[in-house]
Amino acid sequence: MIMMNSEMREVVSAPQTQNQVMVLAARLDLDAEYIESLRGLLAADEQARAARFYFDVHRRRFIAARGILRSILGEYLDKKPADIQFTYGSEGKPALAPPSDLHFNVSHSDEIALYAISFQREVGVDIECIRPLDDIDQLAARTFSAHEYADWALLPEAQKQAGFFNCWTRKEAFIKAVGQGLSYPLSAFDVSLKPGEPARFLRMDRESVQEWGLVDLCPASGFAAAVAAPIPDLDVRLTWWNSSLDADSVKRK
Repeated sequence: MIMMNSEMREVVSAPQTQNQVMVLAARLDLDAEYIESLRGLLAADEQARAARFYFDVHRRRFIAARGILRSILGEYLDKKPADIQFTYGSEGKPALAPPSDLHFNVSHSDEIALYAISFQREVGVDIECIRPLDDIDQLAARTFSAHEYADWALLPEAQKQAGFFNCWTRKEAFIKAVGQGLSYPLSAFDVSLKPGEPARFLRMDRESVQEWGLVDLCPASGFAAAVAAPIPDLDVRLTWWNSSLDADSVKRK
């Protein structure tokens, strides 16, 4: 597992090799002035989507997540964040328009967002806040493969919550990487899930286990996260995005 050093704060740096994926973590609960600066970076469709959120906290976090995404991509592409354009796949996965060698994926849960950046290879990332679930057994039975559910059911009761979110984030990261969302059968592949064991693919019906990498992350206490990519020797670098910038610095981008 790759864990976050709480002291790490840096601006984005490019992956150094084709097997490397950069993952930047960012906090979304920012002050009002900063949120308004980030709102100004969003396209009309993003602003409209933000307006549809019923709760203000969800609206602010969406604005922060999209504004930070544009800021990060702007640094990689040497473009103004507001000028970046996106296209969306059939299952809603965003990509750069026009097409680029830079691939990215985003996930956020509660106040933490993760941004995975890769060159020439698709990538998927997922993060979940670990929390009690009243229907955890039913969710596991419905979303895990038969092998995964059997492994999960054998875990001691004290490990089942962590095991559930291990499995959930690893499966989500993979289906986000292939870009098919929940149209991809969750029963068509198995991942490891036992707490303390490395993240890995155990079986794939449609892909080759040898051609894929899976890495679990711990960006903050109380969260589970994973990255998946068609890179056998996947090398993931995790750091915080420099979200200490003031509102004026965002406006100058």
